[in-house]
Amino acid sequence: MSSKLPMLIALAAIIAVPYIVDNAFAHGLGGDMAPPISFGGMEVTVSTELSPSDITVGEVNEANMKVRFFDTLTDTTFEKVTYRVEVWRSGDLLARNLFYDLDGILNIKIQPVLGCTENDLWRCTSYFGSQHVSAPGALFVENEGRPTVKGPIFDKGGLYNIRVDIEGATSPKTQLAQILSYDTFVSVAQEQDFMINAYAQEVPVIVKTYYDHVDNFSYDTKDDSISFDMPFDWDPEYVSLVQVVHEEIRVPKSFAPYSEGKQFKGFVNGVEVDNRVLLLDPYSYEDSNVVHFLVTGAELERINNELGPANQKSDIMKFELVPQSEVQKNSIEFYLVKQDSGAKSGTNVNISWDSRYGVNDEIPFEFTFFDEKGNLLKDVRYAYYVIDSKNKIVTSGGTDLQQADGIVASEGIDIQKIKLPKQDSYRIDVALLGLGINFEQKYAGIGSGLIEVGPSTGMSAPKTSAVSIPNWVRNNAGWWADGQIGDSDFASGIEYMIKEKIIKVPQTQSKGTGESVIPDWVRNNAGWWSEGLISDEDFANGLQFLIANGIISV
Repeated sequence: MSSKLPMLIALAAIIAVPYIVDNAFAHGLGGDMAPPISFGGMEVTVSTELSPSDITVGEVNEANMKVRFFDTLTDTTFEKVTYRVEVWRSGDLLARNLFYDLDGILNIKIQPVLGCTENDLWRCTSYFGSQHVSAPGALFVENEGRPTVKGPIFDKGGLYNIRVDIEGATSPKTQLAQILSYDTFVSVAQEQDFMINAYAQEVPVIVKTYYDHVDNFSYDTKDDSISFDMPFDWDPEYVSLVQVVHEEIRVPKSFAPYSEGKQFKGFVNGVEVDNRVLLLDPYSYEDSNVVHFLVTGAELERINNELGPANQKSDIMKFELVPQSEVQKNSIEFYLVKQDSGAKSGTNVNISWDSRYGVNDEIPFEFTFFDEKGNLLKDVRYAYYVIDSKNKIVTSGGTDLQQADGIVASEGIDIQKIKLPKQDSYRIDVALLGLGINFEQKYAGIGSGLIEVGPSTGMSAPKTSAVSIPNWVRNNAGWWADGQIGDSDFASGIEYMIKEKIIKVPQTQSKGTGESVIPDWVRNNAGWWSEGLISDEDFANGLQFLIANGIISV
């Protein structure tokens, strides 16, 4: 018992200070927090939250939108705030109005209205409430009431931009010398129904999209794969702003290729995504499995770099889900306790892993969080330590300054790749820090479980090759081999791509030979490689020659 104490105390300390962070700002499905602005010695920001947090078009006739203006350093909410709130979708303004709130936490009732035929959608929006006498034009409702906005808001699925200007605070008569402006984003889901014909049966499939309408749904009987696409801007500047793209595929468990226990591979625009992008949820529906594509911004950038300029000019994201064989999983389950009382927090944690993985493999451990009724907890923020039998920390996650807000498991399921150095009994300490962007504490707690792994069976994630050259570079090589671009242009382009890690070749030191002319064999290699006649490694030999002779400097 005493050996658990240091790590549990550390996890408890993390739980105790969930707000004193500076990096908890990321788009959520039903909530978002904008990056803070330095103001008067404070770091002030705005958060927006929807209730219910997971809105699906057609399933709700009203929603609450909560807007809060506060100092992130002290978690202090400012009072008597005048907000200007705008709601946008796909570049269209849907609503814009001033609001005033005494305690600084503004709640607005949103009622979707269908069938707007105006070119300017905001013209279909109506506002209900009283005007505050000290904040002219600002809607204000006393006591437990809320101002109401009715219009073409949340009537379609997609990403909504909630823009908030702070025009006054502390007093309705106090106007800020500098208006503080924030952008937050929330997603509204839309379900689309499809039918596939396979193995002499009709199988209903639901795609739940949180980003945009999907098209071109298809099923391939050769590998039982499901694919579809949706509009998406791959421009690198836009991709750098995207936190996550979330798509959800729901298939009956009775359909053998997608039955419970199956694993999957996922592809975006033909590029295989990391296995952490795919989350399998067999818990939410008794008769269906749900596979989530949660494609992070970092993964989108990797795909963009691999596919190159042609993809960056594309306006389509293509998804493909391919079933794999069924695997046997080991698992442990334990409950979390509250740090102050030791009573059960109401949270159960299940940790599972593929039994084929072993020592020194990158084992994808799946963390799943349930409430006391067995329902998945959503938008979980958690941390963990892995400790060996000598009480030495092997690894941890969500515990350092870069992850001070914890690891986010938006669907209550998360995969962490953990390498265990030897056959041993390991303890995993887990802390649920809170739920949502405001770290709601109802289910917060800490707990531990024990795991053991055997020897490796060769299931480690594939090692990254020392050579990595995207296919689109072949065009450049072919043009140079044909004399359409000069030596200096080719060398400069290759040099830039190696520096930016678009091309990866084995580390090569310049010998300083003074060679200034590119030999014909290097040009020949480039031409043959562009035609697929020689391998990436053979082409890389030529690039290594250019580096060694100082023609390319990296």
